[in-house]
Amino acid sequence: MEAAKIFVTIALTYAVTIALAMKTIGAVAEDNSLIPLTTFRDAGPPVLPMGSPKRVSRFLQQGYRNPRAADHCHKDEEVCYVLEGATSTCCNNKCVFLATDNHNCGACKRKCKFTQVCCRGECVEIAFDKRHCGACNHRCNRGEYCVYGMCNYA
Repeated sequence: MEAAKIFVTIALTYAVTIALAMKTIGAVAEDNSLIPLTTFRDAGPPVLPMGSPKRVSRFLQQGYRNPRAADHCHKDEEVCYVLEGATSTCCNNKCVFLATDNHNCGACKRKCKFTQVCCRGECVEIAFDKRHCGACNHRCNRGEYCVYGMCNYA
Protein backbone atom coordinates (compact mmCIF):
# COMPACT_ATOMS: atom_id res chain seq x y z
CA MET A 1 0.00 0.00 0.00
CA GLU A 2 2.88 2.34 0.79
CA ALA A 3 4.36 1.73 -2.70
CA ALA A 4 1.06 2.70 -4.34
CA LYS A 5 0.98 6.04 -2.45
CA ILE A 6 4.56 6.80 -3.56
CA PHE A 7 3.74 5.87 -7.16
CA VAL A 8 0.63 8.12 -7.22
CA THR A 9 2.57 11.01 -5.64
CA ILE A 10 5.34 10.72 -8.22
CA ALA A 11 2.82 10.45 -11.08
CA LEU A 12 0.94 13.59 -9.93
CA THR A 13 4.18 15.53 -9.48
CA TYR A 14 5.30 14.48 -12.94
CA ALA A 15 1.95 15.52 -14.50
CA VAL A 16 1.99 18.95 -12.82
CA THR A 17 5.60 19.51 -13.89
CA ILE A 18 4.77 18.68 -17.52
CA ALA A 19 1.70 20.94 -17.49
CA LEU A 20 3.68 23.89 -16.12
CA ALA A 21 6.54 23.28 -18.56
CA MET A 22 4.23 23.18 -21.58
CA LYS A 23 2.60 26.43 -20.47
CA THR A 24 5.91 28.31 -20.25
CA ILE A 25 7.76 26.92 -23.28
CA GLY A 26 8.95 29.80 -25.40
CA ALA A 27 12.03 31.57 -26.63
CA VAL A 28 14.45 33.58 -24.53
CA ALA A 29 14.73 37.28 -25.30
CA GLU A 30 17.94 39.34 -25.03
CA ASP A 31 17.09 40.28 -21.45
CA ASN A 32 16.74 36.55 -20.52
CA SER A 33 12.96 36.78 -20.19
CA LEU A 34 10.70 34.16 -21.73
CA ILE A 35 8.73 35.02 -24.86
CA PRO A 36 5.69 32.73 -25.33
CA LEU A 37 5.72 30.62 -28.46
CA THR A 38 2.37 32.10 -29.55
CA THR A 39 3.97 35.51 -30.31
CA PHE A 40 5.93 33.96 -33.18
CA ARG A 41 2.94 32.69 -35.15
CA ASP A 42 2.74 35.71 -37.47
CA ALA A 43 6.46 36.48 -37.46
CA GLY A 44 7.63 33.77 -39.82
CA PRO A 45 8.24 30.05 -39.84
CA PRO A 46 7.23 28.04 -36.80
CA VAL A 47 9.80 28.17 -34.01
CA LEU A 48 10.65 24.98 -32.21
CA PRO A 49 11.29 25.20 -28.45
CA MET A 50 14.70 24.86 -26.86
CA GLY A 51 16.65 25.50 -30.11
CA SER A 52 15.79 22.14 -31.62
CA PRO A 53 17.76 21.51 -34.85
CA LYS A 54 14.77 19.86 -36.54
CA ARG A 55 12.76 21.87 -39.05
CA VAL A 56 8.99 21.87 -39.21
CA SER A 57 7.52 20.24 -42.31
CA ARG A 58 6.63 22.66 -45.10
CA PHE A 59 3.11 21.25 -45.05
CA LEU A 60 2.68 22.45 -41.46
CA GLN A 61 3.83 25.98 -42.33
CA GLN A 62 0.45 27.10 -43.58
CA GLY A 63 0.20 30.78 -44.39
CA TYR A 64 3.96 31.32 -44.29
CA ARG A 65 5.68 32.72 -47.39
CA ASN A 66 9.42 32.38 -47.81
CA PRO A 67 10.89 35.88 -48.28
CA ARG A 68 13.68 34.46 -50.50
CA ALA A 69 11.22 32.77 -52.86
CA ALA A 70 10.85 34.20 -56.34
CA ASP A 71 7.71 35.99 -57.41
CA HIS A 72 6.48 33.81 -60.25
CA CYS A 73 4.96 36.04 -62.87
CA HIS A 74 4.38 33.45 -65.68
CA LYS A 75 5.03 36.10 -68.38
CA ASP A 76 2.39 38.36 -66.86
CA GLU A 77 3.75 41.93 -66.57
CA GLU A 78 0.83 43.00 -64.39
CA VAL A 79 1.96 40.70 -61.55
CA CYS A 80 5.36 42.41 -61.50
CA TYR A 81 3.76 45.84 -61.65
CA VAL A 82 1.61 45.08 -58.61
CA LEU A 83 4.33 43.33 -56.57
CA GLU A 84 7.45 45.33 -57.41
CA GLY A 85 6.38 48.58 -59.06
CA ALA A 86 6.28 50.18 -62.49
CA THR A 87 9.94 49.51 -63.36
CA SER A 88 9.77 45.74 -62.81
CA THR A 89 9.63 43.29 -65.74
CA CYS A 90 8.90 39.58 -66.01
CA CYS A 91 12.03 37.63 -67.09
CA ASN A 92 12.47 33.86 -66.75
CA ASN A 93 9.36 33.63 -64.57
CA LYS A 94 10.76 36.20 -62.06
CA CYS A 95 10.11 39.88 -61.50
CA VAL A 96 13.38 41.79 -62.13
CA PHE A 97 14.58 45.37 -62.60
CA LEU A 98 16.25 45.57 -66.03
CA ALA A 99 18.07 48.78 -65.09
CA THR A 100 20.07 47.22 -62.23
CA ASP A 101 19.92 43.40 -62.50
CA ASN A 102 23.33 41.94 -63.48
CA HIS A 103 21.70 38.79 -64.94
CA ASN A 104 19.06 40.68 -66.97
CA CYS A 105 20.73 44.00 -67.83
CA GLY A 106 18.60 46.05 -70.21
CA ALA A 107 16.94 42.90 -71.59
CA CYS A 108 16.03 39.44 -70.38
CA LYS A 109 18.93 36.93 -70.17
CA ARG A 110 21.55 39.60 -70.95
CA LYS A 111 24.29 38.94 -68.38
CA CYS A 112 27.05 41.33 -67.45
CA LYS A 113 30.62 40.03 -67.32
CA PHE A 114 32.22 39.26 -63.95
CA THR A 115 33.92 42.67 -63.66
CA GLN A 116 30.92 44.63 -64.92
CA VAL A 117 27.88 46.10 -63.15
CA CYS A 118 24.48 46.90 -64.64
CA CYS A 119 23.90 50.67 -64.60
CA ARG A 120 20.83 52.12 -66.35
CA GLY A 121 20.41 48.92 -68.35
CA GLU A 122 24.04 48.88 -69.63
CA CYS A 123 26.90 46.65 -68.52
CA VAL A 124 29.73 48.98 -67.51
CA GLU A 125 33.20 48.64 -65.98
CA ILE A 126 32.83 50.80 -62.89
CA ALA A 127 36.61 50.66 -62.38
CA PHE A 128 37.33 52.63 -65.60
CA ASP A 129 34.10 54.28 -66.85
CA LYS A 130 34.04 58.10 -66.43
CA ARG A 131 30.22 58.16 -66.24
CA HIS A 132 30.04 55.40 -63.58
CA CYS A 133 33.31 55.65 -61.64
CA GLY A 134 33.25 53.30 -58.64
CA ALA A 135 29.45 53.21 -58.58
CA CYS A 136 26.52 53.74 -60.91
CA ASN A 137 25.92 57.37 -61.94
CA HIS A 138 29.08 58.68 -60.20
CA ARG A 139 30.50 60.95 -62.88
CA CYS A 140 34.08 62.26 -62.90
CA ASN A 141 34.64 65.99 -63.48
CA ARG A 142 35.83 67.30 -66.86
CA GLY A 143 39.42 66.36 -67.59
CA GLU A 144 39.50 63.65 -64.88
CA TYR A 145 39.97 59.97 -65.58
CA CYS A 146 38.47 57.02 -63.76
CA VAL A 147 41.16 54.62 -62.59
CA TYR A 148 40.42 51.71 -60.23
CA GLY A 149 37.00 53.21 -59.47
CA MET A 150 38.37 56.58 -58.35
CA CYS A 151 38.42 59.87 -60.23
CA ASN A 152 41.99 61.19 -60.82
CA TYR A 153 43.70 58.28 -59.06
CA ALA A 154 47.36 59.09 -58.26
